Amino acid sequence: MTDQDSRAISTLPVLGETAHQAYPSATLYIVATPIGNVTDITLRALHVLSLVDAVACEDTRNTAQLMTRFGLHKPLIAAHQHNEREVAETLIARLQAGERIALVSDAGTPGVSDPGARIVDAVRAAGLRVLPLPGASAAVTALSASGLVNDQFYFVGFLPAKAKQRENFLGTLRAVTATMVFYEAPHRILDCAVALAAAFEPEREVVFARELTKMFEEIHRCPLSEAEAWIKADPHREKGEFVVLLAGAPAAEDEQDVEAERILKILADRMLGQAGRQPGRPDHRPQEKRALRPRVAVKRRRLIGDREASSRSST
Repeated sequence: MTDQDSRAISTLPVLGETAHQAYPSATLYIVATPIGNVTDITLRALHVLSLVDAVACEDTRNTAQLMTRFGLHKPLIAAHQHNEREVAETLIARLQAGERIALVSDAGTPGVSDPGARIVDAVRAAGLRVLPLPGASAAVTALSASGLVNDQFYFVGFLPAKAKQRENFLGTLRAVTATMVFYEAPHRILDCAVALAAAFEPEREVVFARELTKMFEEIHRCPLSEAEAWIKADPHREKGEFVVLLAGAPAAEDEQDVEAERILKILADRMLGQAGRQPGRPDHRPQEKRALRPRVAVKRRRLIGDREASSRSST
């Protein structure tokens, strides 16, 4: 980008629109922050952070650095997983006094695999307003670049750290048909890959999204059978924060059977209707229906066989 381009962006009319929008007092603002690239902050988030009376944050050191990069300085209130309920009382008192408070996590959206949900619950229970500002999300960022075709996803978050608990938990997910989304720390990513390979079919597709939006971002997709070897091939692949995506289970066989029955019923009804319309023919539909059953059964077996063959070829 040239200096001229930068100047053009800095004078865009949209930048002034944030100042003309409503920002009610006595409100808790849920502010998403960048997951790696600091320039992913939204214009609205910057305006709210400049406007609020204080910022409740997961780690005051990290948030202080982020605010400084934007030239902002606000009182910071530590709000982490060990003190959420106590801090909620403090925030509620300040909100009831008419203040605006922003809630942020170290990266991404508060309350999603990060502290914040208990605070939001308490503020809402007190009858106060909660206003979310959308922004960066590691899960959605990884899904958008995965190429896993599925209209649904199932957010899991972090797996249990202990091996047996992790194994038992993954066993409950084998029938999930949606794309599964996991977060994992670098020192456990190899254990995660091994556990997934042991719990699911080797041909299942898995995506490792590492260091998203950062300089050393890496997104790799492969069958589960190759996951462990890929991680071990480069020591750098055990560094950085991970989003792991796992393809869902194929559609259950009983769903295919229901569809087969539906199609066969339509065919049988049409054949009976055609037989009943023949001129001068006595109405023996019960007998005809019994006579059709062997043919329908044969069609059903063929249809299900074709579906199974198609399913095998698609994998």
